[in-house]
Amino acid sequence: VQDTVADKPGRLVPVDCLPVIIGEPQPFASRGGLKLDHALKQFHVLLSGKTAMDVGASTGGFTDCLLQNGAEKVYAVDVGYGQLDWKLRNDPRVFCLDRKNARTLSKEDIGEMLDLAVVDVSFISLKLVIPP
Repeated sequence: VQDTVADKPGRLVPVDCLPVIIGEPQPFASRGGLKLDHALKQFHVLLSGKTAMDVGASTGGFTDCLLQNGAEKVYAVDVGYGQLDWKLRNDPRVFCLDRKNARTLSKEDIGEMLDLAVVDVSFISLKLVIPP
């Protein structure tokens, strides 16, 4: 930004300024997608035509990765609101379940069987999310 690095998210930028982005564009909505992509390839997980759930979706890195790897539909679940990347929020293959706690999900919330789920819930123990 104006020939200097914008190193703080709260930096004020003049309206007439043209920012320059350095580096390669990221392939997914967040870096989480890179981690999941590596695991999917490492374990040869085939997603073509699958219906998945992303628990703890946040900005949608896992959701984006699932779609780019062939998932037909993804339910993006998060207790937060308005975090999911705009591109994903408007993708007809994504069903955004904002303000939804995975522990209280019911069959009616989804309405169909899932083929798989990916979970990134760093703020709560996985033991509390998945029943015994």
